[in-house]
Amino acid sequence: MRKVYITGLGFISSIGNDLIAVTESLRELRHGMVQYPPFQKPDVPVKVAAPVRDFQTDTTDQEDWIFPARYSIRREILRGMAPHGIYAYCAMQQAVEDSKLTEADCSNEQTGLYAASGGSPFLLGHYLERLRKFGVMRCQPLGIVASISGTVNFNLVAHFKIKGASTGFSSACASSAHALGFAYDEIALGRQKRMFVIGAEDGNVESILPFAGMRALSLQTDPAIASRPFDVARDGFVGTGGATVLVLEGEEEVTRRKPKIYCEVAGWGQASDGHNVAISHPDGAGLRIAIENALKYSDTTAEQVDYVNAHATSTPIGDISEARALKAIFQNSPTRPAISSTKALTGHGLSLAGALEAGFCALAIKEGFMPGSAHITKLDPACEGLNIIRATLPHRPQVVLSNSSGFGGANVVLVFRAV
Repeated sequence: MRKVYITGLGFISSIGNDLIAVTESLRELRHGMVQYPPFQKPDVPVKVAAPVRDFQTDTTDQEDWIFPARYSIRREILRGMAPHGIYAYCAMQQAVEDSKLTEADCSNEQTGLYAASGGSPFLLGHYLERLRKFGVMRCQPLGIVASISGTVNFNLVAHFKIKGASTGFSSACASSAHALGFAYDEIALGRQKRMFVIGAEDGNVESILPFAGMRALSLQTDPAIASRPFDVARDGFVGTGGATVLVLEGEEEVTRRKPKIYCEVAGWGQASDGHNVAISHPDGAGLRIAIENALKYSDTTAEQVDYVNAHATSTPIGDISEARALKAIFQNSPTRPAISSTKALTGHGLSLAGALEAGFCALAIKEGFMPGSAHITKLDPACEGLNIIRATLPHRPQVVLSNSSGFGGANVVLVFRAV
């Protein structure tokens, strides 16, 4: 098995749209939640979201979208994109620059791309309504590729001329963690030399508000306390969007190119709850097994883990399920590892979450800190016994776990190691 490293990162997120801003937000526990203007209506009980800044993508005509001047995107490219497509495109440009990749490095048979998104309910709804109102032949020619699940990989593979392995992943909030895990396999098994991994979501009314019907969203009106994983008073998650791109490379390419290395991807594990279509197993059974698998396949012991970036979304049921899984794994390590949920800062990015938080773990290892779990006023008693840190620790973790869980009880755990 070949070693795999993260050599490039790109972020468009609620806490920053580049490496410097994201790192500062994580260190300083600066959150991205606001009272979201589209939610400020009497018939909408949810008031808070964590939107992406510096982009305006709220119209159905892509040519009206506004994005930062540093990015140049041609009209014909924009026409096939969803809002999160433009986020992913910009994050991809960042990651390519950060890893110092040439066009030849990106476009060859040994470089692939795995991506995850839920599609764009915003655009899909618009195009279907247009079909019903004006007829089949008045549909936007690129409406399908701009709106359905897979739109991110369709666009990025075409526009960055990717010639290696490519596909999209759909396991709800575990999707981009799955993408990263299988991308690791492609390189570790020698099938590819380099993989781009992308998670992206619109983060707008249509992608967030339907979760209110599940009673999964926070009803808090104060952005500073709306997302508070592990707090006894948490009442649901805060929705967000954006994109994260990670560059994974094998040891041969790292030796050849000598790029900056954030960390090693040491391995991963997965398992399913087999319990409920929407609710985590009450004892965290699937997540516990996924952690055990990740530790086993990465040749890591529980005692070696310094930091866990928890999936914890700030929902009453999900946080406790994860806490029980973590207690089962780390019962013999009462002071380690440090545990936090960065969703207290970013909100929950759905299928983006796994890639976003993997990027945070890479930054934590490279820059030498462990971000705290913000907004905890009173720790839920069910979490007692876990080392849930409330302030950022100025220590470089050597081994990090990143947990992700999705609908149907899909659980993915990624292991990162300092080099």
